Amino acid sequence: MSLLGKRVAILAEDGYEDLELWYPRIRLEEEGAEVVIVAKGKQKRVSKHTYDVEVDQDISEADPASLDGVIIPGGVQAPDRLRRHSEILDFIKTMYENGKMVAAICHGPWVLISAGITQSRQMTCFFSIKDDLINSGAKYVDAPVVVDGRLVTSRQPRDLPEFCKAIVRVLQD
Repeated sequence: MSLLGKRVAILAEDGYEDLELWYPRIRLEEEGAEVVIVAKGKQKRVSKHTYDVEVDQDISEADPASLDGVIIPGGVQAPDRLRRHSEILDFIKTMYENGKMVAAICHGPWVLISAGITQSRQMTCFFSIKDDLINSGAKYVDAPVVVDGRLVTSRQPRDLPEFCKAIVRVLQD
């Protein structure tokens, strides 16, 4: 129970990649963290494949001061939809500026790009958005997981074990 007392938000939107939301949620809960599913609106979110998720909090209710980190799952549709909401982008930027852990996997870094927090940061992502990351000013690294301070990024579902281990390490610091 190395994360007892820690609170982490996972952002959800329709079309999220199942494994990239559920795997981190389960791993963090196994470590004792409280996980809160946050979205724009409180209606259930439909996954890309099978496992839909109930939303715990609307983004307007999510208080960055009460959280230790945030995770942005991938799936092409979900990150593209998340980055359309100024409240989501403001939330991410506030978490980042307040030194909270910010993690994104697969297409999730699109949200970080739109929040304006990628400049000069070492990051990774799904290969098809590599150019977007580079054009935002990030330094792209092709690795299963890249940790730059309290920013954690990963490429794809196959990298989830390394991604979750890195998230746990960053939250323990």
